[in-house]
Amino acid sequence: MAGYLYLLITFLADFLEPNGFGELLGNDVSKLRRAVGPCSKILEAARMNNLLIIHTREGHRVDMSDVSPHKNKRSGGVIGSSGPMGRILIRGEVGHDIIPELYPKEGEPIIDKPGKGSFYATDLETILRSRNIHDLIVCGVTTEVCVNTTVREANDRGFHCIVVENACASYFDEFHEAAMKMISGQGGIFGSVTDSDAILTALA
Repeated sequence: MAGYLYLLITFLADFLEPNGFGELLGNDVSKLRRAVGPCSKILEAARMNNLLIIHTREGHRVDMSDVSPHKNKRSGGVIGSSGPMGRILIRGEVGHDIIPELYPKEGEPIIDKPGKGSFYATDLETILRSRNIHDLIVCGVTTEVCVNTTVREANDRGFHCIVVENACASYFDEFHEAAMKMISGQGGIFGSVTDSDAILTALA
């Protein structure tokens, strides 16, 4: 499948594991785990098909010079504070790393992003252009934040996103459903929505 990319968005321990950033905000992190199984199956198939696979992590510099006061305020001021997995959302800490079930293999690029979108302040677009990528198979968490922001960024840059509904998840079911409708509405204004079975069939 030349021209296709498999993009895994922010499957961080801080978002999916107990005592991480997500739970500190009062969320039920178990809801995000719904996406891990379908995402893992696609990851295995993508590797077998030699697709370009890119992982993203949201986090900040150790000195927090890239954290805006507004973002930190909205997070309850917990960014950079100490937690069971190290400083919250700080690069290099245990909580900032990708969960074991979806951990990158050697040679799979990791994009460290300071914001919600995967294109903002990163070299993702440069990598895609250099590899002649035009279609992005997208999974990740959370659906309405990092996934939706990335899909909109990609759309504005001329990339087609195929969002795998059951390989994305949110702490809030209604947000997940609304985000998927926004992507696929009006004839696919931001991209296409499918499920993991369809992707696995295409990769078989």
